[in-house]
Amino acid sequence: MPDDKVFIFDTTLRDGEQSPGASLSIPQKLEIAQQLATLGVDIIEAGFPVSSPAQFEATRLVAEQVQGPVITGLARAKDVDIEAAGKALAPAANKRIHTFIATSPIHMKHKLNKPPAEVVKMAVAAVQCARQFVDDVEFSPEDAGRSEVPFLIEILAAVIEAGATTLNIPDTVGYMLPYEYGQLIATLKRDVPGIDRCVISTHCHNDLGVAVANSLAGVQNGARQVECAVNGLGERAGNAALEEIVMAIHTRANFFTDGGSGGLTMNINTKEIYRTSQLVSQLTGFVIQPNKAIVGANAFAHESGIHVDGILKERSTYEIMTPETIGLGGSRMVLGRHTGRHGFADRCRQLGYKLKDAELEQAYARFLEIADKKKEVFDEDVAAIINDEVRVVSQVYELKYLHVASGTGTLPTASVRIRIAGQERQAAACGDGPVDAAYEAIREATGLSPKLENYSIRAVTGGKEAMGEATVRIIDAGRTFIGRGASTDIIEASAKAYVDAINRMTAAQETNGPGPKAEL
Repeated sequence: MPDDKVFIFDTTLRDGEQSPGASLSIPQKLEIAQQLATLGVDIIEAGFPVSSPAQFEATRLVAEQVQGPVITGLARAKDVDIEAAGKALAPAANKRIHTFIATSPIHMKHKLNKPPAEVVKMAVAAVQCARQFVDDVEFSPEDAGRSEVPFLIEILAAVIEAGATTLNIPDTVGYMLPYEYGQLIATLKRDVPGIDRCVISTHCHNDLGVAVANSLAGVQNGARQVECAVNGLGERAGNAALEEIVMAIHTRANFFTDGGSGGLTMNINTKEIYRTSQLVSQLTGFVIQPNKAIVGANAFAHESGIHVDGILKERSTYEIMTPETIGLGGSRMVLGRHTGRHGFADRCRQLGYKLKDAELEQAYARFLEIADKKKEVFDEDVAAIINDEVRVVSQVYELKYLHVASGTGTLPTASVRIRIAGQERQAAACGDGPVDAAYEAIREATGLSPKLENYSIRAVTGGKEAMGEATVRIIDAGRTFIGRGASTDIIEASAKAYVDAINRMTAAQETNGPGPKAEL
């Protein structure tokens, strides 16, 4: 295979979904997988099939319906895991089993309770078992960043002989810094017997904020596969962000050559980056921070007079890449109450939303309501409308009515009407404030009392007519769920967000069973 090709391995559906509150339904996973294929990723890690029936079915459907990328399933170094992955991946035209076992002294002693020799034996057996189902086997020494290099060399050489085709070197806990991670990749490339027959891969976590830098250092030193997730989703502080990895290599391709010419290549269609980022954000409920590199709202915004003057004269003075490169338009269209359905639909497409006719009508009706209250409706308003009206989980609980009374010297009270499975329930409650009163009434009406872990409200756009977007995080049985709601009335937005979180909690209880959680 050409040494100038970098393979993009996306783990949004597996490691990314392990972010607290990011649980996705099977249809949502399939929708993201289809978009990842359009984006042009080389490998999609569809899930951890043995962990639950929902994970198995999601992996099987992605394997069956998504064409183009290699579809991968994760498996511990256990026969039962590998057999589940093999069965789930069976429909895929191109498939890979990704198996792993811990190799750091701290993990082998405290988690596995096994000596190094036994760990090598288990790794070899796992790869040999996986080869019974697929020709393409990836092996990961978990917590490689804190493993002893001589032992890494030993176990990697052994799995190569057993038939591994990709060797992934995970910095599982985000412990390493770029120079030392790059040197680790260089050392393994130089010293592991037979490694020239394999692709070396990176998998870096962001606990110290250097996951992308570590991954790029790995590429600079010979890694030719990068494992990453859209918007940097993942355990704890997340994974290396796909969009940042791709655009760094795209923008600085010649930097990564070994003195040759032409730079590195990828299959990625960069014009699909923004669309993919927005889809993942909407379906997971995770807001993208405004100053997020590449896909943040401010990534291509210029306010400083000096910057604006430079941009107007020559864009490259302050832009090392253009918004068009990632699929954004060069200008912003102003929307208002005179905007027709066609103009609204076109703007939705520009922002990366693929809406069915019924979804478009639903969003357009809400848009007209907002446009009657505001002089201008901005892109952020459109995103909030679609998230609030269209990109929602199954509506087991639907807020039909809300009334709140509060003021100086008045006990805040709220009354709500909630539709549940076709029937409506009413409840009223008091609270410390209008939002607390509304939440108490919702708990009374639904009969559910998840713990409210976090609540925030922000203006989506500026001005006194701005839409407010509320985000809540609730915890139930140790699991975290995030809900969002938007309205020009912040109390209504807050109530919608709480109901949305409850719906996500209910959907997760119905579709995701308990099971082991994998971490690389």
